[in-house]
Amino acid sequence: MQFKIDLPYILRTFRQRIALTWGIVLVENTLIAFIPLLIGMTIDGLLAGRVSELFWMVGILASLGLVAVGRRVYDTRAYGTIRLHLGSELQRRTSDLPVSKRSARIDMSRELVDFLEHDTPALITAVIQIVVSFGILIYFDIRLGISSAIVVIGMILVYACFHSRFYTFNARLNEQREQQVDLLSSGRRLGVFRHLRALRRHEVAISDTEAVLYGGIFLLQIGFIAFNLFQGAGIEGVTAGQIFSIASYSWEYVEAALLLPIALQSWSRLSEITTRINSRQSGVLDA
Repeated sequence: MQFKIDLPYILRTFRQRIALTWGIVLVENTLIAFIPLLIGMTIDGLLAGRVSELFWMVGILASLGLVAVGRRVYDTRAYGTIRLHLGSELQRRTSDLPVSKRSARIDMSRELVDFLEHDTPALITAVIQIVVSFGILIYFDIRLGISSAIVVIGMILVYACFHSRFYTFNARLNEQREQQVDLLSSGRRLGVFRHLRALRRHEVAISDTEAVLYGGIFLLQIGFIAFNLFQGAGIEGVTAGQIFSIASYSWEYVEAALLLPIALQSWSRLSEITTRINSRQSGVLDA
């Protein structure tokens, strides 16, 4: 039985390597998530004449640096091995297809690994940051937590309006990419020019859709930040360190939440790529 090449296939086949690197990502980003709180506590401690909080913060930052360096050294080797085996497997399965399509699909398959290496750790970072920020903002004031939940739901609803467009535009772009080697081999300058112009047209369509999507999301974020700052300043007995923490966690919540539509957009593209590299047909625009 031949398994479909997709993200679950990669995760099953290389689960030990991926589990280790994601475990390190989890530790690294858990430490990062508490940095603003530590800074706020250090500010209050220094204002009160204490330095113990400062030493704790320096120690945690040093540990974070060691973990971050170690993960990056390991990641390059682990995911490089995955790309090697995945490309070889795809070549074996598609050996009867034209060279142009095989070349393009091997390049596309690398995007699956890129998602696991770059986008998934960023998504893990976002989830950890969202959970920690949400908990701390609720601790300061329940209304800060409610506004956090509302803004994430709003972002996901905005993205849902664009999902089908991203899938269609990426399908057209990948369809064009599969023709590149054949067009270059033909030696016809006009054909190559038209191919490059078509690539540009599809890339512009994707970029314009992204611009409209992020413009709508950014409007939600402006309202969120303004509300949290106004609400935080009105909390009875709030200190300078707490105001800093509220402002920092509100902004980090925004940054983390912005990664959700980015990840969803990547998922739309990978869905089309997965359908394409497992297809025996020349095009899968209507898949």
